[in-house]
Amino acid sequence: MSTIPRRKFMQMSAVAAAACLVQPGREAVADDLPHLSMDDPMAKGMRYTEDASTVDAATRNNPAADQTCANCALVQGNDGDAWRPCQIFPGKAVAAAGWCSVWAPKA
Repeated sequence: MSTIPRRKFMQMSAVAAAACLVQPGREAVADDLPHLSMDDPMAKGMRYTEDASTVDAATRNNPAADQTCANCALVQGNDGDAWRPCQIFPGKAVAAAGWCSVWAPKA
């Protein structure tokens, strides 16, 4: 006869079964994300563009000619990547050379 109480055996079995089903996670990277379309309603609302040089600096909330997604505090990912995740557009990647009206300087 087993020395493990039935309740403990059931708990251990459930944990073992769950461990078999769980796959090791991996970090999402910008390459896995779809690129944000300029036709996306949220992108239109935020005046997103893939090329910041096409936006007149005088029409920006914080006028400055050097505003791009690459130097925005809300963009994540690695410096140098052409497309990176952004907190404003979850699940989408934005162009590093892009711009939107929510741009904020990095601290």
